Amino acid sequence: MAERTVRRQARGLKRMAEILDAAELVIAEVGYPELTTNQVAARAGVSPGSLYQFFRNKEEILDGLVARYTVDRQEFWAGRLAAVTPEVPLEALVGQLVDESVRFKSASPAYWSLLYGSATGDQLAAASQRLHEDIARHIAAMLRRRSPSLPEERALLTGTMALATVKAVMPMITSSAPERSAELVGELKLMLVRYLE
Repeated sequence: MAERTVRRQARGLKRMAEILDAAELVIAEVGYPELTTNQVAARAGVSPGSLYQFFRNKEEILDGLVARYTVDRQEFWAGRLAAVTPEVPLEALVGQLVDESVRFKSASPAYWSLLYGSATGDQLAAASQRLHEDIARHIAAMLRRRSPSLPEERALLTGTMALATVKAVMPMITSSAPERSAELVGELKLMLVRYLE
């Protein structure tokens, strides 16, 4: 009996993930305001009735996406930044972190559409703000591991500024032609290395 319950739960979680994957694709194509649960159900290959077992409306789909993005990014950055040791050259570290940010932005266009969309901006912006504060704290801790004499407040300010710089430049990077995008990524890395030195 318990094994059957576990299998059902695993299938339910898998189905929810498939629905959220489909919602991301629809949002990337048409935007959140135009998204319908029928579009998401069709893209996920389920009936609208099956979708409603997991999400009663598009607002609940949005809640699911916000939770997914928040947990995924917190886990990613916490793991990545906690693993950094003082021996890692700053240029290599900055390069890895900027490259991952570019990869995420390219792979998750729905996230950015939701973050800057007027229909969802407040809700996702609040979750994003919490996430970015958490990432800034991880950056600060990483900076203090590299420079133990760095005051905690200064490390947090530096981490916050570095993250804000990446966020500000990212839309330019992803909306530019490939050559220009590569040039902007190089400049962003150079700017961050010089700032963090």
